Amino acid sequence: MSSTKSILLVGVGGQGTILASRVLTKGLVAAGYDVKMSEIHGMSQRGGSVSTQIRFGEKVYSPIIGRGTADAIVAFEQMEGLRYIDFLKVDGMMVINDYRQPSLPVMIGDAEYPDGIIDELSSKVKTVVFDAADVANSIGNLKVQNIVLLGALIKVIGLENLEWEAIISLEVPPKFKDMNIEAYHKGLELAS
Repeated sequence: MSSTKSILLVGVGGQGTILASRVLTKGLVAAGYDVKMSEIHGMSQRGGSVSTQIRFGEKVYSPIIGRGTADAIVAFEQMEGLRYIDFLKVDGMMVINDYRQPSLPVMIGDAEYPDGIIDELSSKVKTVVFDAADVANSIGNLKVQNIVLLGALIKVIGLENLEWEAIISLEVPPKFKDMNIEAYHKGLELAS
């Protein structure tokens, strides 16, 4: 039985998916795990899909997560959660940002954003759902929603005993450090 864990972070360009992945990866490396990470950007500068696959354990041979094998998925946006649900293993956990980012076809009226995504996801897999944008705004900056979601993921995968505050402090601009650490703790609370 493999001790390797597989985490998928999915969102759209501009949501901070890559920064959250980088913090997670650096924290895992600092804790002594072998870590492999890969990123996929689909027109991310224009709101396209962005996904990061992170695998960690004693020894990891590939960064690629197959369908039905992810231990956890963090969906920074509802539709992205639906798009990637097939990657989650049967007993996996999904952290979902109750947030909608309309795609270009939706914005120009060629498609409709589907209703009921949260209900559909929650009926299929174990979920933690909250509005990270609302939490981030209550802290004072929408941009920290990625760290709120990261905090929830860390709680879900049981790694809250690592030195996350130090890693976050190294990865964000000093003037935003306290705000990001507060966001991390809010995420931990929301997943408890």
